[in-house]
Amino acid sequence: MSDKTPVDFWFDPLCPWAWMTSRWVLEVEKVRDIEVRWHVMSLAVLNEDKLDDLPEEYRDMLATKAWGPVRVVIAAQQEKGPEVLGDFYTALGTRIHNQDEGPGKETVAAALKDAGLPESLLEHWDSTPYEPELRASHQEGIDKVGQDVGTPVIAVAGPDGEQIAFFGPVVTPAPQGEEAGRLWDGTLAVASVPGFYEIKRTRTKGPDFSNL
Repeated sequence: MSDKTPVDFWFDPLCPWAWMTSRWVLEVEKVRDIEVRWHVMSLAVLNEDKLDDLPEEYRDMLATKAWGPVRVVIAAQQEKGPEVLGDFYTALGTRIHNQDEGPGKETVAAALKDAGLPESLLEHWDSTPYEPELRASHQEGIDKVGQDVGTPVIAVAGPDGEQIAFFGPVVTPAPQGEEAGRLWDGTLAVASVPGFYEIKRTRTKGPDFSNL
């Protein structure tokens, strides 16, 4: 049993902001006594009841790009164990976001190979018997923060031992070293305040993958 503080992290491999936050939290692992546990959530599931309110381009993206990758991820978790998710997510995210290969079937197949996982998992691309598990994992994460946010969701024990959960932080580029640790400390300090609701600043640039 690890004596490190478990940090639960819900992601959809399609989301660039979740990807940046995941790279940050891995930096935090190096400078703080935490251990990340990866979980699947789904932008397609999150938005399936809101499609009429979404821009057409985003609806098309969800329909054509969002389901396949996350189905393969949940299949990997179910068939090979949750411990494979970290390496598989890193392989997927590196190809999708850093190398700009997109979330297509060939990219996911290559990421499976990178992570040492069987190509047979790609059989879950169009449909999967693990959809109940996918939806349950998604719901577990979103129940902690509410329906008005997306991915990533992070949950961790607060100073009093009671679990706190939050969306984000959305940060780009991902801080490195002790800077990552300071952001973690500050995030926990803010999220631990019972009455705290939200903090937001203007975003002027898209994701910056230059330091990954």
